[in-house]
Amino acid sequence: MARIIFDNVTKYYGNVKAVDKLNLEIQDKEFLVLLGPSGCGKTTTLNMIAGLEELTEGDIYFDDQVVNFMPPHQRDIAMVFQSYALYPHKSVYDNIAFGLKMRKYKSEEIDQRVRAAAESLEITHLLDRRPNQLSGGQRQRVALGRAMVRQPAVFLMDEPLSNLDATLRISMRAKIKEMHQSMETTFVYVTHDQAEALTLADRIVVMEQGIVQQIGTPDEIYERPRNMFVASFLGNPPINMIQGALVGNGDQITFTAGAVNFTIPPDYSTKLSGMDGRKVVLGLRPEDVDDHRALVEGETIQGQVNFVMPVGSDQYLSMRVNDKEVFFRVGKEISHKNGENVSLAINVNRLHIFDQTSKESLLWGL
Repeated sequence: MARIIFDNVTKYYGNVKAVDKLNLEIQDKEFLVLLGPSGCGKTTTLNMIAGLEELTEGDIYFDDQVVNFMPPHQRDIAMVFQSYALYPHKSVYDNIAFGLKMRKYKSEEIDQRVRAAAESLEITHLLDRRPNQLSGGQRQRVALGRAMVRQPAVFLMDEPLSNLDATLRISMRAKIKEMHQSMETTFVYVTHDQAEALTLADRIVVMEQGIVQQIGTPDEIYERPRNMFVASFLGNPPINMIQGALVGNGDQITFTAGAVNFTIPPDYSTKLSGMDGRKVVLGLRPEDVDDHRALVEGETIQGQVNFVMPVGSDQYLSMRVNDKEVFFRVGKEISHKNGENVSLAINVNRLHIFDQTSKESLLWGL
């Protein structure tokens, strides 16, 4: 069992509060991702689980046991770092086996575990090589193998793929996901890469300035962001934010912002009832539009194309709307030109509306 509980945990570095009153329960065998920008407290949180950082306030439990003062080597964890941390003078075999040798495992069991991990990670042919003879992706697999052979209760991973190129990152994500499914062990993974978080996680914890902004499944975080920070942090290109106001007319509510005006769907209008005149920010993801040459029936957004960015199966349009640059992702069936005026049909059932002052979602809970 490896259930991890943070009970009102706070961490200071001098006068700087790195983590603020963190309350979190990581379930046994869960793949939890800590996501956020540099300096948000995610690595500090990971290091507190590992015992590499002392808590300033609060408690951390492994199952029902408080581990605040338990040294790292007693916590039954294995950690994979961004820097690989391999011994340059040792072979791949000896790097993977090192932790087991230090724990005085029998040579037969060490050999069995090392070769099983190497086969799983497809690096059996590399066991006699030194780290300087390996590619970045191969070194990362060695680092994963060294953690695997320990068969720990908890895997901790601190941005392990950030040094790899895009193609390798994709393949290594698949390998890490496969590891989690086969080993049935608790994984806690730190990253600033939204694609890694959305691909790997059972649940995501989004952090900013040491504070948890939202906890949820990848779908919940992406489809129902709790505030503007969460909405902006996930999505590529990022979500478009347009400032405006709500105008009520009987049971009907309209969003208005200069040339942008459209009716809010009835399901949303109920939630926004009584907010006539409220200053809001509309969140519209780039993919939540349909491409049209001319004005179409229904709710639309119009603007002038600044430039077009082909991205294989799709194209990104940079447009000027209300003197603000926005981005939309459309199919490549229609060829657009710079300076062209276009009309895009909005999927009004996928809108996000935030209060301008609090930055919180006004549609939270729908």
